[in-house]
Amino acid sequence: MKTVTKTKTMIERMREIRDQVSQDIMNMSLEEERAYLSEQIEKLKQKRDKEKR
Repeated sequence: MKTVTKTKTMIERMREIRDQVSQDIMNMSLEEERAYLSEQIEKLKQKRDKEKR
């Protein structure tokens, strides 16, 4: 008997990320949003650099 598991598609994952970011920046000013997004991008870059090593 086969076991069927549902895996998230890339689209579903991108939607989750979009929704999370929207919630995080909902009540921020433009300057706060820019700082938040810059911080998140830097964290992602650092994570990718660590994975390359």
